[in-house]
Amino acid sequence: MSFRDNLQHLRAERNMTQEQLAMLLGVSRQSITKWEAERATPELPKLLKLCQIFDCSLDDLVTGDLTARTAPAGADPSATPSVPQVPAGPPQDICGYDEHQRKMAWKVPTGVAAILLGIALGFLLEGAVDLASWNGRDGLFILAVLLGVLAGLAFLIPAGMEHTAFQKAHPYVEDFYTEDDRARARKAFTAGLLSGIACIILGIGCMLMLEETAENISLFFLLFFIALGVWNITHWGMLFGRTNIAEYNRSVGEDLELEDIMTAQINDEVRSALIANRRLNQKIGSVCGAIMLLATIVGLVMLFAPMGQAGTWRWGEFNPEGTTAMWFWLAWVVGGLLCGVVSVLMKAFASEE
Repeated sequence: MSFRDNLQHLRAERNMTQEQLAMLLGVSRQSITKWEAERATPELPKLLKLCQIFDCSLDDLVTGDLTARTAPAGADPSATPSVPQVPAGPPQDICGYDEHQRKMAWKVPTGVAAILLGIALGFLLEGAVDLASWNGRDGLFILAVLLGVLAGLAFLIPAGMEHTAFQKAHPYVEDFYTEDDRARARKAFTAGLLSGIACIILGIGCMLMLEETAENISLFFLLFFIALGVWNITHWGMLFGRTNIAEYNRSVGEDLELEDIMTAQINDEVRSALIANRRLNQKIGSVCGAIMLLATIVGLVMLFAPMGQAGTWRWGEFNPEGTTAMWFWLAWVVGGLLCGVVSVLMKAFASEE
């Protein structure tokens, strides 16, 4: 019995399509087709993963005969290795994509909100206690901000690592969401967006009412409600964005390194497109890096160049009242806008080639 026959039989008795098996393995559907046509052989890591999926040994999978093994509960006994069955109904989420995206939709906004809440708490505690003899009244503010940043990173860093690992394990996900799923997600996002905006407006209202009598408290409520609004908008926005699986598949292709693309089991046409897109992103990154470096030079020149009040200062002296020093920060704003324009133009011209 050959590996091809075993693979076809195991896939058929579980009513599993080639696309579904490809998602579990993190390869393309064309790779499964080549394996079952004996035009290619999976690498050892993929063979070991196949053994885990089908609960068999490596020897039995490659050289044994698994067609006589008792089928698992729920499998169709009439299925044959030569005629793999396609499961009835819409595609299913077999790689845990929805659960992963829902976890991300909780962790990311919570991390961002924690940083904002740390700043809010810092404003509330600012000047309450002297922690040091020098500028000690700001100590609680700095401590609260640092704790908020630490709490936020405790959510954001693991979330980013988990998402990167998921992308590498599942570079392609079959779209299983229905139009009803997308409609519900769109409706929930609309409600979340409106509630988030309402929270931000409420925070601005609290600041305006309390600013004259209790400035620190007004800033606390402002940032508190901004954090709540940002959480709502980000959370429901991510839940709505998860239904766009085509965008996920595209973004994964852009994030892959050249080494990952070259070793991935995908057809040559897809590999060439991914390599071209990766090289384009590298060019855009290089150009934007040069633009921001130039913006930094311009900003420093505007900050320190002798163009302020005549005769009052010399080169290298900081003059916050100088005519250009007041606007030095605009250099980075203009640089960021130029980077956006360059990125759009380069992608537009590349798509026309």
